[in-house]
Amino acid sequence: MTEGRWPHPRPGITRDNQFFWDGLAQEKLLIQRCAACRRLQHPPAPMCPGCHGLEMDSIEASGRGVVHSFVVAEHPPIPPFAYPNLIGLVELEEGTRLVTQLVGVEPEDVRIGMPVHVEFERVEPDYVLHRFRPASA
Repeated sequence: MTEGRWPHPRPGITRDNQFFWDGLAQEKLLIQRCAACRRLQHPPAPMCPGCHGLEMDSIEASGRGVVHSFVVAEHPPIPPFAYPNLIGLVELEEGTRLVTQLVGVEPEDVRIGMPVHVEFERVEPDYVLHRFRPASA
């Protein structure tokens, strides 16, 4: 840790979600898919909630979606996050939803249904996160 700088928290990585984080490291947004019924799901899980299948693969998402819901986190401030912190629930065009940070937009300008697209941020040499910004930006 650099003096005066807080490290970014790391996710809990499991056998079920390793593919997702490996994909982000390659700047790919991967969504888990049931190998039996082809249902997409996020967050990754060991079993398909549709057919209860246990074999999973993944697809690369387009990275396009719309804001389904959002919240503006302001207090209490938690290092290393910048505030106000826009946290969105984005519905991907593939149909799944994921929680993400919204960037490139002011809190008062975020709208439900606003088109967004993914971008990747290398937080540390071996740690990449997804962010979404307005599609027009």
